[in-house]
Amino acid sequence: MPSTWDLAQLLRWQMEAGADEAILATPVDRYQAVASVAAAVPPQPAVRPRTAPILSSPAVVNETAQHAAGQAKTLDELRAALDAFDGCALKQTATNLVFGDGNSASRIMFVGEAPGADEDRRGLPFVGVSGQLLDRMLGWIGLDREAFFITNMLFWRPPGNRQPTPGEIAACLPFVERMISLVDPELLVMVGGSSAKSLLGKSEGIKRLRGRWFTYENAFMARSIPATAIYHPAYLLRSPAGKRAAWQDILAIQEKLDGLDESKQEQ
Repeated sequence: MPSTWDLAQLLRWQMEAGADEAILATPVDRYQAVASVAAAVPPQPAVRPRTAPILSSPAVVNETAQHAAGQAKTLDELRAALDAFDGCALKQTATNLVFGDGNSASRIMFVGEAPGADEDRRGLPFVGVSGQLLDRMLGWIGLDREAFFITNMLFWRPPGNRQPTPGEIAACLPFVERMISLVDPELLVMVGGSSAKSLLGKSEGIKRLRGRWFTYENAFMARSIPATAIYHPAYLLRSPAGKRAAWQDILAIQEKLDGLDESKQEQ
């Protein structure tokens, strides 16, 4: 049996090792003690991230978009209206609003489908690999971003670059239509099947719509204008065989622009 001195040394050693509580005469259920403390604290409401409310009813979304777009008298005002618009859920997942790029006073306007990762990051349309291909294609007929204006059917990137949903297109369509009326081009070119079907109100695919000319107008426009559709450059990157048809479409656009010039001279 250890002496009193040995017990004192042992106690000192335990204290130096970090023991700060003696063994009680009766056991203590520590789990029950923790539960008692938790029960004494009232439950706190879950903290949710603050996000702008999303308009759920398609009718409300369309009415709100039509009104907001119609109030805009300039492209700057239209951009501000989009910044304040909460009818498209893509706004909550995108990094930037992708509005438009190029010369807003140009004769020709292009409308694509939706921003990709590069566009979302920079806030400009058609700046990735697909956009670079489109710039080269249009450069063949002397068009650059000082000579045309370009935008998309959607102003925010769909997650994973998935296809736009009908609801997302319907929410953004009034703003696209108003943008077309504000730019007031002489010629409209739809880049890809999604934009062609949405703006023309057609159910046909891009292979049937490309190579044809249509008359385009919307409720915001004072006049109708000629319009055509071309393959999206992303499709051409996947299917190089389509470049022959794309070249024919580019030449047709050049011919149409030349024809518009001749009409002006005759007047």
